[in-house]
Amino acid sequence: MAQLSVADALARVLADAVPLPSEQAPLAEAHGRVLTQDLAALRTQPPADLSAMDGYAVRAADVAQPPARLRVIGEVPAGRPFDRVVGPGEAVRIFTGGVIPQGADAIVIQEVASRDGDDVVIAQGAAKGRHVRPLGVDFTAGESLLKRGHCLSARDLALAAAMNHAAVPVHRRPRLGMLATGDELVPPGTPPAPGQIVYSNGFALMALARAEGAQAIDLGVARDQLDATTEAVRRARDLEVDVLVTTGGVSVGEYDLVQRALAAEGMALSFWTIAMRPGRPMMHGRLGAIHVLGLPGNPVSSYVCGILFVVPLLRRLAGMSDAANTIEQAVLGRDLPTNDEREEYMRASLSTDSDGRMVATPFPNQDSSLLAPLAEADCLLIRPPHAPAAAAGNACSIIRFRRPA
Repeated sequence: MAQLSVADALARVLADAVPLPSEQAPLAEAHGRVLTQDLAALRTQPPADLSAMDGYAVRAADVAQPPARLRVIGEVPAGRPFDRVVGPGEAVRIFTGGVIPQGADAIVIQEVASRDGDDVVIAQGAAKGRHVRPLGVDFTAGESLLKRGHCLSARDLALAAAMNHAAVPVHRRPRLGMLATGDELVPPGTPPAPGQIVYSNGFALMALARAEGAQAIDLGVARDQLDATTEAVRRARDLEVDVLVTTGGVSVGEYDLVQRALAAEGMALSFWTIAMRPGRPMMHGRLGAIHVLGLPGNPVSSYVCGILFVVPLLRRLAGMSDAANTIEQAVLGRDLPTNDEREEYMRASLSTDSDGRMVATPFPNQDSSLLAPLAEADCLLIRPPHAPAAAAGNACSIIRFRRPA
């Protein structure tokens, strides 16, 4: 099968990915999720004219010519409205959030007022409406403030709560199953024997998934046996994952069993190689309702494919309209040679030059097994296929890593 471009591969990955069904999520579980319908206010905010300051509720006409002496007839803490009318020559002690008493139309702040027994002396006047938050100044009942397709921020959750919604309609979180393969893999904390490797890929990929709001399920490490790999695939089916991500075993070696196991279970293969570096041996297909992404075993290749393909797929399933990674512009921090036929994603650091430009400097060693430079990197620097040699200072495109990412 011919190698696809990165753009064509991503188009195939997203082609049949549709947002997951709606569910009601408590506000505490709704951050970062996408609304499936418009959200209208269930109440008016504020529900009455309220004081914006600590001070005295007065009639503006009574303090138009300060100093003015008024009789204090009560007080209004927040949540305890005053049940009398403020008449001529009268004032009410009021606190921030208190309901403006009937008859009053302005607030004199306490800094310009002094108590004298049952009276208050006002040293500075206040125009009508001064320091008053009018009824409905924020929003009114029935007003649609959060729209379908909107990804809920922390600020949105505060608004939804003020609108009196305890739960909101959002797309269900994607469920991702993470399966590694390889007899050589041992868990962190285990002294590796000769020829063994400490398993790392899944930790990064599951973290990426959780950062996108997905539920990440660890399916463990399958041995290099067809039965073991097939059993793990069936377990993913039983768990009803939406996305199955595998690492390792997707090439054409004698022990690369993932594609064989998936094919035996009925996977429809979409592609299994991409014209990119790192990450050429990547597989995509559908196993019934499950989106399958088989990533390379090299840790950097696996992570780069996670950024380029797993993250956009999860975003699309979560209902986000813009699933693609954001491409930003920078300038090169060092010279680069001519590129070959594969699109390259180089690990690079970011800095700012004296002109305020963002500078992307690729690390000298781009080997796909090196995790220390990946952890140090701030971005992926994108080199198109057959890109000519480029000098430091030339324009370039990057995908910036989110922090933490």
